[in-house]
Amino acid sequence: EEKIGQLCQAFPGGTSLSDDLAGQIRAGEVSSIFYPGEDKIVQDAQRVAVEQSRLGIPLIVARDVIHGFRTIFPIPLGQAASWNPALIEEAAKYSAYESRKVGIHWTFAPMVDISRDPRWGRIAESPGEDPVLAASVGGAMVRGFQLPDSNGVLRGIAACPKHFVGYGLAEGGRDYNRVMVSRNELRNVFLPPFEACIDEQARTLMTAFNTVNGVPASGHQRLLRGVLKDEWQFSGFVVSDWGSVVEMIKHGSVADKSDAAELAI
Repeated sequence: EEKIGQLCQAFPGGTSLSDDLAGQIRAGEVSSIFYPGEDKIVQDAQRVAVEQSRLGIPLIVARDVIHGFRTIFPIPLGQAASWNPALIEEAAKYSAYESRKVGIHWTFAPMVDISRDPRWGRIAESPGEDPVLAASVGGAMVRGFQLPDSNGVLRGIAACPKHFVGYGLAEGGRDYNRVMVSRNELRNVFLPPFEACIDEQARTLMTAFNTVNGVPASGHQRLLRGVLKDEWQFSGFVVSDWGSVVEMIKHGSVADKSDAAELAI
């Protein structure tokens, strides 16, 4: 039960830590929370995790720090248009400093989805249509967010390149839709920006909502195990995107939530 708890993330609503969530943390059923905008909730949740749970493991606090936290920078598409990786890295550093001060450890960024269909609603969060530029932008953001010291210890926050893979190729520009992609295009266009982020030692990676050639990205053995872990030797951990695990049911790949959890794990 505690190992399963280490795979579970929760979003604390309201302005204070609820009794229900405190109880889940105390029982070891939650290992990570979203930063809800209230510092006190994070502090109270950490106190329960460290002082009142059996194992005393601190929570990982996550937030979508995309283009700034307190200080707001241009959207990622605008940053990519600067063609200035050094400046992009500097902006990510400020985001990391400001996030870390309120107890955030982890950001769901950079988004390195190649997007060439202007109908797609999330194009503003992407680095655009070119894989070489996207790789450069993604690598700069990873360096800026994480700020590793000479021993590899992060002085910033853990980066999480997303969405693995092909999310920006959703059919008809419809978010969450299926993706059909040739091996050639997958290897030469959609995978290189992710590989560049892994080369910069990104600690985590997020799967996509879509299917890739008929297989849900969050249960894609060939991509997650074959490419990411075996081929690229990625040693970090993978997080699903919001409800992408249970949404494998809607894709028709699994029968129920139990099957979805088994396929994802």
